[in-house]
Amino acid sequence: MNEARHVENGLPCTKAELFERIDSEWKLLADVISGFDSERMQIQEFGGWSVKDILAHITAWERFMCSHYLQYRAAHEAFGLELKAFEALEEDGFNAILYERNRDRPLADVRSEFHAYHEQVRHDLREMSFEDMIGERLVGDRAGEPMLVAIAANTYEHYREHRKSIETLGDSGG
Repeated sequence: MNEARHVENGLPCTKAELFERIDSEWKLLADVISGFDSERMQIQEFGGWSVKDILAHITAWERFMCSHYLQYRAAHEAFGLELKAFEALEEDGFNAILYERNRDRPLADVRSEFHAYHEQVRHDLREMSFEDMIGERLVGDRAGEPMLVAIAANTYEHYREHRKSIETLGDSGG
């Protein structure tokens, strides 16, 4: 994929730019959640989800990305499901499973894993060449797209999406 196509798709053109986007959106997300005390982070305000649930959700999708796209595990294995169960699900079904897996976990555990796994993601991406990110082709619902598309979707785009939701909650004074 050439540089013009990256720009056209809004994808980073270099590894440095990828990390700038990841780090920038991560900092913005961290800044927003720092304004919530422990009690507030556990109030279910997003269609039954709390800020804690959102952090667990982001971590789970980062873990899936690393396991499936970067370590080449089969998608159903990376998600921890039998193949038939995996194939029967759509995105909302996956998210419901992630919610159930994490909803009773203590906030301290979720926060710790949120930060630790983000560092693991950064490490794994540093180890991968940018050429592999743009050259590797995805399969399944993203067939033919470069791996960079999945990386963007599971990092900075995902952080931005959920940060904006959390910001609206903070703006409302809760």
